[in-house]
Amino acid sequence: MTDQVPHLLRSDARDNRERILDAARALFSAEGLDVPMREIARRAGVGPATLYRHFPTKQTLVTDAFADQLHACRTLVDEGCADPDPWRGLCLVIEKICELHARDRGFTEAFLSTFPGATDVAAGRAYTVRAVAGLALRAQGSGRLRPDFVLDDLVLVLMANKGISATSTDTRIKASRRFAALAIQAFEACPRHAPLPPAARLGAAVAPESR
Repeated sequence: MTDQVPHLLRSDARDNRERILDAARALFSAEGLDVPMREIARRAGVGPATLYRHFPTKQTLVTDAFADQLHACRTLVDEGCADPDPWRGLCLVIEKICELHARDRGFTEAFLSTFPGATDVAAGRAYTVRAVAGLALRAQGSGRLRPDFVLDDLVLVLMANKGISATSTDTRIKASRRFAALAIQAFEACPRHAPLPPAARLGAAVAPESR
């Protein structure tokens, strides 16, 4: 019986940690990174002391909460860079990063602001910037990416993508895909105006004026 106690305590601690991370992800996604730590503890059903025992600072909580997203971001950037066609690889990166950020407002905020002290998030952003910069140079060399493209243009796209407001995550992702396609057409040196993804219903339809 006594041999089981440490195991049970470890299991309880793991459960508490996962509840805290789940609560943090949900709140960061819905409200951004300014949500108070006490509110995260309340949503997770644990006391503040338990939260701080697992995550002494908000920075450590942000880093752990977005570990999966950071890994996914790095993976898709690597995939784009590995494509022998740099323009196709850059398009994939733009499409997938926009979708990844559309799924999680909190991750977008952390990624764009490099949340103070969240060193893994900052390192992930730095890696992405370096990789995309190299990919963009190759795409410009191929003649497909407009020569006046700069990385700030991609940051602008991510900032605008973050502003998509929708009633559901699925609708936000659908709108993000269309927005990414529009951005890609704007970045192309000689746009071919490929068909856009379906539009998302983001608000009430505007009735035509009666004549």
